[in-house]
Amino acid sequence: MAEITAKMVSDLRNATGLGMMECKKALVEADGDLAKAEEILRIKSGAKASKMAGRVAAEGIIGSFVAGGVGALVEVNCETDFVAKDPTFIALVTAAAQAVVEANPADVEALSAVVIDGQSVEDIRKAAIAKLGENMTIRRFVRYETDGAIATYLHGAKIGVIVDFKGEEQIGKDVAMHVAASKPICVSKAEVSADTLEQERKIYTAQAAESGKPADIVAKMVEGRVNKFLAEVTLLGQQFVKNPDITVEKLLAEKGASVKAFAMFVVGEGIEKKVVDYAAEVAAAAKL
Repeated sequence: MAEITAKMVSDLRNATGLGMMECKKALVEADGDLAKAEEILRIKSGAKASKMAGRVAAEGIIGSFVAGGVGALVEVNCETDFVAKDPTFIALVTAAAQAVVEANPADVEALSAVVIDGQSVEDIRKAAIAKLGENMTIRRFVRYETDGAIATYLHGAKIGVIVDFKGEEQIGKDVAMHVAASKPICVSKAEVSADTLEQERKIYTAQAAESGKPADIVAKMVEGRVNKFLAEVTLLGQQFVKNPDITVEKLLAEKGASVKAFAMFVVGEGIEKKVVDYAAEVAAAAKL
């Protein structure tokens, strides 16, 4: 049997919001498998899907650049929030976003070789490191080229959204802001993967079965939950953040607009930052 550590219990609590003992029991039942334990808790308690993927655990900023029908978001990381606010670091992020738009690099490695104003992005990065004394990495980028329009929204430089849309400029801005606030995973339910739907259906079926109701009622309960899930995770199905009385789909229809695609970056999303226990370090040093 796998050893259940305090960190494992803490991680599961953060993911589900449930009690320590519930989480520990689920981890024991799952033999230490965090994903399996979360599934067990969701079935037993109706807990929502994991929030762990959105935890911010690194410093840096999101940058954007738009030129005509081409736009880009880029995430660049550094070690401290202090450096993330420095003009030299911000200039590196801007240069990287501009290079993505102008050169359409295949990946981060190719982006590093792009030349902007006589300097490669890699040279700009190295110069910033030399000046500010921190490691800096260009983590990821997304680029849209469209016959429609591009809208971007930056929330404090920690959350960035880019939208490929057709319609008035204001509708693009509103949709970008909505995405940042409501965090849909895709535009429409047709884009939700079969694997994701199967997993959700499996959990809802197990939950409904515990109600003891007839099979036909259980089937209706499951379909109702699936439809609710699709409304929650799709842009078109969500209630518009500036007017919850209508969905985004209805808003777009009223404005004669449409959304082809969107992307959202959160600084440090999915990166685990090392937590330093300074008290323990001091205690250990005192024993030397």
